[in-house]
Amino acid sequence: MAYNYITAQEAAEMIKDGDTLGMSGFTAPGAPKFISEHIAAKAEREHAEGRPFKINIFTGASTSDHLDGVLARANAINMRAPYQNIPDLRKRINCHDVHYFDRHLSDMAQETRYGFYGKIDYAIIEAADITPDGEIILGCGVGNVPTFAHMADKIFIELNAKLPHTLLGMHDVYMPADPPYRREIGIYKPSDRIGSPVLKIDPSKVVGIVRTDSYDCVKPFTEPDDISKQIGSNVVRFLINEYKRGGIPKEFLPLQSGVGNVANAVLYDLGESTVLPTFQMYTEVIQDAVLELMKKGKCTFASTCSMTFSDKVEEELFGNIDFFHDKILMRPAEISNNPEVIRRLGVIAMNTALEADIFGGVNSTHVLGTKMMNGIGGSGDFTRNAYISIFSCPSVTKGGLISNIVPMVAHADHSEHSVDVIVTDQGIADLRHLDPVQRAYEIINNCAHPDYRPLLLDYLKMGKGGQTPHSLAAAFAFHNAFNETGDMRNADFGKYC
Repeated sequence: MAYNYITAQEAAEMIKDGDTLGMSGFTAPGAPKFISEHIAAKAEREHAEGRPFKINIFTGASTSDHLDGVLARANAINMRAPYQNIPDLRKRINCHDVHYFDRHLSDMAQETRYGFYGKIDYAIIEAADITPDGEIILGCGVGNVPTFAHMADKIFIELNAKLPHTLLGMHDVYMPADPPYRREIGIYKPSDRIGSPVLKIDPSKVVGIVRTDSYDCVKPFTEPDDISKQIGSNVVRFLINEYKRGGIPKEFLPLQSGVGNVANAVLYDLGESTVLPTFQMYTEVIQDAVLELMKKGKCTFASTCSMTFSDKVEEELFGNIDFFHDKILMRPAEISNNPEVIRRLGVIAMNTALEADIFGGVNSTHVLGTKMMNGIGGSGDFTRNAYISIFSCPSVTKGGLISNIVPMVAHADHSEHSVDVIVTDQGIADLRHLDPVQRAYEIINNCAHPDYRPLLLDYLKMGKGGQTPHSLAAAFAFHNAFNETGDMRNADFGKYC
């Protein structure tokens, strides 16, 4: 089939107010970068002329400023799911200009197929290549595009000249059948292939191909600061102790790691360990540190949904793709984050928290309980199904004005039933086999900052009985003190007695 080559502006002009778009990619890699900018420009023109223009955006995860950023600034987004991390979009969400629903990343594709979110008008897919019969070599992130492409009425392709055709073979595109016809997902080790190296679409749905030429525009991660390094060191210390005592099999187990400085610090520390053996990853995102570990031979394989590399590292990947080609496999989010597979493989999950409470509950999403930060992402997918679930965060932020260990989390994303270990710069709290009060002492004594330990112990003594001795009147005294005085250390439990 001969395709129609168009400009990004021509593509944007076809999109109407109220349309729903499914975007390829997972984080910035693989996400469209050009059509979205022209959609934003169209929205600004329509608004200037007094006409409404907002669209619904479904993705694999977060995207980049070229998509979420420009569309948010143009106030062009009506509904958004399942995850985001762009400040301009966050502002829109927190003042209710955007209807954002925060979903577990493994759920989004199947719930879209189930019809929970209505029809998909357009899928926009970044590609390295497309054949006349509709076989697409995807870019550096997969996300939910197999489902979006299947369900969309029409498809645009952003054909990115920066993406080498040698990416062929680094994807494993698989979409499970829906209930009641779903079968087991046949992944028994991270390197198992179960799907196709290409995304197969109906070529008649392609209404236009836009030629592009851009890296994924991921900024290099800053060097981990001293706090991140200490957290990373504590996580690795826990893993080493667990491995030495036989709590982790001698072959070791696949790792999942979140995104950011703490995650990078953990990975770099793992690379330096002479005790832990080589390892594999079954995760949703791999970052720059993983490529370094592969070059050192420490990480031997990574199954992921996205290669979230800075532009410099992405260029290095493409220049040495023969070396990395058999060490990385990219899958759709509902497979990379699939509970069945995570539990079967025995994945060790390492994620970050905004705050944790003294009984083991974790808040991943809402600052002071009300303001959305980014979203739950895949942390719940892995936490609830991991061999060991680890959450980490600094003990304090804002120079000590905020304690990230609190009496009760102000927004609950992960209950104490799902959290095995909490790690801060202060130390490690292993919560397995402990009752609620034992957990509280473990967390206060090992993870809380010394400035806050007396306050947290005072709170624990205020408990009104029961297995989990909360004082409901004083549970949010830390948060109230910050809102009233700007410093959680000013919490006064006396006024709640």
